[in-house]
Amino acid sequence: MSELCEKSARELRALIGSGDVSPVEVLESCIGRIEQTNPTLNAVVATCYDRAREEAKLAENRVRAGEDLPSLHGLPVGIKDLNETEGLRTTHGSVLYADHVPAADEALVARLRDAGAIIVGKTNTPEFGAGAHTDNRVYGATLNPFDLTCTPGGSSGGSAVALAAGMLPLCHGSDTGGSLRNPATWCGVVGFRPTPGLVPRETRSVGYTHFSTQGPMARDVRDAALFMTGLAGDDGRDPLAHPVDPSSFSAPPAVDLGSLRVGWSVDLGVAPVDDIIRDAFTNTVGAVAGAFKSCTEVTPDFADARDVFWVLRCVYYLANHAERYERHRDLLAPNVVANVEAGLKMSLAEVGAAEKGWARIYRDFQTVFSEVDLLLVPGDARSPFKAADGPPKVVGGRKMANYMDASLVRSALTLTGHPVVAVPAGRDADAMPFGIQVVGPRRGDSFLLGAAAALEDHLATVPGLERPIPDIEDYRT
Repeated sequence: MSELCEKSARELRALIGSGDVSPVEVLESCIGRIEQTNPTLNAVVATCYDRAREEAKLAENRVRAGEDLPSLHGLPVGIKDLNETEGLRTTHGSVLYADHVPAADEALVARLRDAGAIIVGKTNTPEFGAGAHTDNRVYGATLNPFDLTCTPGGSSGGSAVALAAGMLPLCHGSDTGGSLRNPATWCGVVGFRPTPGLVPRETRSVGYTHFSTQGPMARDVRDAALFMTGLAGDDGRDPLAHPVDPSSFSAPPAVDLGSLRVGWSVDLGVAPVDDIIRDAFTNTVGAVAGAFKSCTEVTPDFADARDVFWVLRCVYYLANHAERYERHRDLLAPNVVANVEAGLKMSLAEVGAAEKGWARIYRDFQTVFSEVDLLLVPGDARSPFKAADGPPKVVGGRKMANYMDASLVRSALTLTGHPVVAVPAGRDADAMPFGIQVVGPRRGDSFLLGAAAALEDHLATVPGLERPIPDIEDYRT
């Protein structure tokens, strides 16, 4: 019989609502798993157990009193260490914030508390979220639960590992060039990059950009959808936010796979992809193609996506970190410094050309979705790399100019603004987790979650394509 901490968020919420299980029991199960596995994995980096226990007891009392319960009532949650949490250390993975304890929650965290979530702790991230490996000078490295010599990915690596190891049923993440999707893929869990603005953030530094999004991570798609009931909302301080009914995500709509026109691309026509991933992806597509109305290869026009993304990413980093760079260059991680310095060397003409290229990419992508309902793409370009080796210098036979080049199979999709969900699909030939990105139509978040849930159900019936689960006995203390 599985421990409470291993059950889905939906199961736990139902058990709590019926009174069969107390929020206190759920929390203690999660704390027990964290204490058993986190000393090895280093996924949860700051905790607030005393407050969480008080809130769990209050949640238990509300159930006993027969009160109406919010959607996430009593569910333990981890927050990525890039987001402000009242009274709980928030470092951004940077020595500049090593002792920072916010006086208030940011709006996203406050919405989760209002929805009944119990914040248990913060999950690890590379400094300011800049990195494909979750490591920083405050807390150190997070390790992949499937192979302790490998990275879990980044930048939401702490959240992905906490989920995979059964520490928490729900974890928050964020995504610029794939920071939800990469660690989800490499740890065998789900990461959902919603339409920008659907999960608003009042601290957005660049108003009208598809780049940084906040989103849910979970062990399956339906749990990720449930988590959206506490994440989604409207906030006038975020120019991309818009009115939304968070309760509409409580359960994704039923979608018949047999009605769907599905397109697939192994590399979006431009991305470097290792052979091991090409093979895993084509095998997966071949195994599921018959479930759809149609399943055909498509080639979106992402010809200049690499350069467009890099220029606009540097603009984003200048907006966020130029002042820190001027004052504290020697205290910043190399990835942050490199992005800022690359931006400082760029001209307005380059930025203008990138903006124009971005508009073209967006428009062309809409023509793709006039012919398909979903697009399937590999979750990553390669299998998880060895943490000691650092990001790969060569992927798919191509030399990488910087660590972001290996992310093009994900970052190109960032430019479209379309919702994307990373779904586990077994393991690759190296026995490491493999997954696919499922891309939905413009603003089709609910439909995408419904379709991805149906695809997840189908994958679970195909031998070898089930969600992989690590053997925590290897590092349980």
